[in-house]
Amino acid sequence: MNAKARVQRALEHQAGPVPFDMGAFPTTGIHVSVLEKLRDYYGLEKKLITVLDPYQMLGYVDDDLREAIGIDTTILWNQYTMYGFKNENFKEWVTPWGQKVLVAEKFVTSEDKANVYIYAEGDKNYSPAAKMPKSGFFFDSIIRQREIDDDNLKAEDNLEEFGELSEEDIAYYKKMGEQLKDSPYYVGANLGGTAIGDIACVPGPMLKDPKGIRDVEEWYVSTAMRQDYLHEIFDKQVDIALKNLERIYKTCGEVIDIAYVCGNDFGTQNGPFCSTDTFRELYAPYYKRINSWIHHNTHWKTFKHTCGSIMPLIPDLIDAGFDVINPVQWTAKNMEPQRLKSEFGKDVVFWGAGINTQKTLPFGSPEEVRKEVLEICEIFSKDGGFVFNTIHNIQALTPTQNLVAMIEAVREFNGLR
Repeated sequence: MNAKARVQRALEHQAGPVPFDMGAFPTTGIHVSVLEKLRDYYGLEKKLITVLDPYQMLGYVDDDLREAIGIDTTILWNQYTMYGFKNENFKEWVTPWGQKVLVAEKFVTSEDKANVYIYAEGDKNYSPAAKMPKSGFFFDSIIRQREIDDDNLKAEDNLEEFGELSEEDIAYYKKMGEQLKDSPYYVGANLGGTAIGDIACVPGPMLKDPKGIRDVEEWYVSTAMRQDYLHEIFDKQVDIALKNLERIYKTCGEVIDIAYVCGNDFGTQNGPFCSTDTFRELYAPYYKRINSWIHHNTHWKTFKHTCGSIMPLIPDLIDAGFDVINPVQWTAKNMEPQRLKSEFGKDVVFWGAGINTQKTLPFGSPEEVRKEVLEICEIFSKDGGFVFNTIHNIQALTPTQNLVAMIEAVREFNGLR
């Protein structure tokens, strides 16, 4: 059984070895600093880590590491980063923590005593889109909100980042399809355009001069006070997204196994961000349109990321057509692993859950990591429906010995040691 088959088996809710993902999606990745140390541990070729996602400073996982630790997934992402420039023509850059990495040509920064600033499309003629504290490890969006005139809001202003694919985009997808056509790995696609109200995108970090509602607080106010405006945005966004998905499928769809639909968080540490009524009225109709199109026109599975305590919303996420929920934050309130598996394990796949990234992985001992991984695998792997990944990305400063203990524990559970 190869890597692709292992994941397919799990997603069909069939018992078998627990598949392992690291780096397939923007919420299952690994920080560049930790990735470099992990490569060193396994004695792999010394090379600069390529920054795949500059927003979170996630690194690209190469095939040699996939083979070394048994990763079952690979990627097909759209060619643009969160800051609106293409991942191409890489150059060296030294991070604030002193690591030399490879970044895209238009990864353009400036700095002062406290922060490093990055610019949308690499254009310094406009104000920076985000900043990284020099004591930090990733970028935070800078809110560039204009004065809001409720009488003259135009949905098009909040749709600027959601355009139809160009012929250049299609050529890129054709090239990626050719590269991945014989891949033994399960291919995760991060195609963009389907993120309904994703709060990470709301500030418009990919835009030089964002218009519309771009302040995070104002956006959340809008979910209660400007629902008609949001409906207009989401409706037009989905129209564009479905056209793009159709073109992508015709170009390289056969190599894609699963599509990352949306990363909008609906949970806090203690409960949902919104009521079930708000979810059903404001979000679910658009998720259903996207998921229905995918399921009726492709063989792809659909992937939904949402952190936090979301127990009351899980039935609605399933009803909206999602095949996979991530990151399965059982560390949040009312998200007990046994309950999640018993109540929803037959209806949805849990992709994540593998280790507590807030406490155990960064601060526990290797043995504590091992015990937690084995316990979680025992609960979630019964009758399939589980892909192992950390609860969200592997963060900077995570001890290498703990990460190795996690990897080895999955191998132990699968009987490979």
